[in-house]
Amino acid sequence: MAQKPRELTPWVSPLHNWGYELRELRNLRGLSLRVLAKRAMVDHSHLGRFERAERMATREQAALLDGALGANGMLFRLWERIGDERGHVANSPVHVAKSSVDLALAMPDQAASDEGISVPCRLRDGSVVWVAMNRRALLRSGVGLGAAAAVGIGSPALADSGAVPGLVRKARAASAYGSTPVEHLRLTRRLLIDNDNLLGPRHAISATRDHLQVIQEIRRDAKGADRRDLMELQTQYGEFLSWLYQDLGNPKAASYWLDRAMQWSNTVGDDDLSTYVMARKAQLAGDTADLVDVVDLAEAAQRMARPRSRLAAVARTYEAYGHALRGDADESERAIDDVRNALDGATADPTPWGVWLNASYVEVHRAQGLEALGKHDQAADAFGAAIRMMPDGYHRDRGVYMARQAVALAGARAPEQAAAIGMHALTVAEDTGSGRITNELARLDKALIPWQREPVVSEFRANFDSTLFHETETEA
Repeated sequence: MAQKPRELTPWVSPLHNWGYELRELRNLRGLSLRVLAKRAMVDHSHLGRFERAERMATREQAALLDGALGANGMLFRLWERIGDERGHVANSPVHVAKSSVDLALAMPDQAASDEGISVPCRLRDGSVVWVAMNRRALLRSGVGLGAAAAVGIGSPALADSGAVPGLVRKARAASAYGSTPVEHLRLTRRLLIDNDNLLGPRHAISATRDHLQVIQEIRRDAKGADRRDLMELQTQYGEFLSWLYQDLGNPKAASYWLDRAMQWSNTVGDDDLSTYVMARKAQLAGDTADLVDVVDLAEAAQRMARPRSRLAAVARTYEAYGHALRGDADESERAIDDVRNALDGATADPTPWGVWLNASYVEVHRAQGLEALGKHDQAADAFGAAIRMMPDGYHRDRGVYMARQAVALAGARAPEQAAAIGMHALTVAEDTGSGRITNELARLDKALIPWQREPVVSEFRANFDSTLFHETETEA
C-alpha cells in the first residue's frame, strides 16, 4: 500500500506555503515527483523535501519548477516571499513564567504538529509578539503543549485525534435515534458554536477538526441530496474552524480555512453561503488591519448579497470599520448609519446567516471605528454601551470588548479604570485561551506604560506579564 502523503501546513510560513503550492500544482498537472524532477532537471528527492518545507529551493530551481509546471511566475513570486521571514523571532530562546505552567495544568492538551505553534512572548525590549515555536522548543523551554493551549494555541492541521472512527460510526448510526448523519452533524455544529460562545475556541477546535474528517469520510459513500448537504456542512465546518483560529490569534490559519470554505461553497452553489464566507473574509481583514482588502472584500460581499438581507448589513458593518482604519470618519459613520437604518428589516430576514447582527454588534463596530480614528473617549463609552446590551452566554466576546474598552480608556487617559477592566478581560483570556483578547491586552500593556507606577496599573501589568513566554538573553 502506498504511503499517505504527509499533511502539509501552508499557514505556518512562506516556506511551508511554497511547498504546499508546489504539491498542489504538481497534483493538478497529474505529475509524480520523478516525472516533475525530470522535466525541471531537479533531483526528485529534493522535490519531496521542498514540498514538506524541509529544504528551500534555490532561485534557479524555483524558476525551473515554475516553468515546468506552467505557473506563469506565481510559484516563483511565492518563493521570493520566503526571504521576508528568514531569521524570524521563532528561534529566540524563551522561558515560561510559573503561572503559565500552573494555568496549563488545568487546560486540556491540544493536537499540534511539530510546526506552526505560536505563543505570545515578551521580548527583551518589552514588546509582546506572537512567536512561532515547534514542539521540541516548547518542551526544551520546560512546558508541554498544554501551555500552548492555555495561551490559545493550536495547529491548523487536520491531525487525527483518534476519535474520528468512533465519530463516523456514531454519525452513521444516527438512524437508530430517528435522525440522519446530516442532521446529527448539523446539531453537533450548533453545540460546538454554543460551546465556543461560552468558553472560547480551545474547547471546540479539536472536535471541529475531527468532524471535518467525519464529513469527508461519509461523503465518500453519499449520493444525491445527501452528498450536497454534506458538502454544505463541510463548508460550514471549515468556516467555523477558520473562526476558531481567528480567535486563537492565528490569522494565517484562519485565512487558510476561509479560502477552503470559499472553494467548497462554490462547489455547493449556495449564493448565501458564498456571500457569508466573503463577509467573513472582510471581517478577518479588519481584524488584521488589512487596509488594502478590508473595504474591497466587504463591498464584494454586499454585491453578492440579496438586497436588504442581513448578510448585506453585516458586510456593510465590516466596511464601516474598514473606512475607519483608513482614516475616513465620514464614510465610516455613513456606513454605520446605513446598518442601523437597515437593522429592523435585516432582523426579519428568515435565513440563518448573520443571526448575531443586533444593536450591540453594530455598536461594537462603531466603537472599534472610533478607536481607530483616535476618538478614545467616545470609543470607551460606545464599548461600554455595547457590553451592557450583550445577551447572556457570550463570555469570550464580552472579554474581547472589555479589553478593547480598556485600550480606549488608556487612550482617553483614564489608566486606573483601564487597568481594572483589563484585569477582568485577562481573566476571560485565561479561561478561554482567546488570542484576540491577548492581542488587545498587549496593546493595553503598552498604552499603560506612562502610568506603570500606579498600583492598579502595576498589578495588571504584572498579572499579564505572568501569562507570557519570555525571550531570554542569548549566550555570548
